[in-house]
Amino acid sequence: MKRFVLITLTTMLAAGTPAWAADAAAGKTVFDTKCKTCHAADGAGNPGLAKAMGVTFKPLGGAEIQKMSDADLKKVISTGSGKMKPVAGLTPAQTDDVVAFVRTLKG
Repeated sequence: MKRFVLITLTTMLAAGTPAWAADAAAGKTVFDTKCKTCHAADGAGNPGLAKAMGVTFKPLGGAEIQKMSDADLKKVISTGSGKMKPVAGLTPAQTDDVVAFVRTLKG
């Protein structure tokens, strides 16, 4: 049995499939507490804040953001981009969960 589990995990990793999938519902909870103020509940951005900061928000559900790799999205979340500051206090698993939630915003 141990050999079966080891082979299965090795195959999944080799195929690029995460052994433990991110949780979009948990990501929404994190998004609601850490991201929603700036990005709005639907990921379209807070117009008043955008104006005050002198930026144009790219909708998180738009093609430009959705075509980014998960690794690129994780990097933006953890290190920031442009005027966006890094999101402090997230574990790697929470960052994965936020990315999974952002993927649900397509459209």
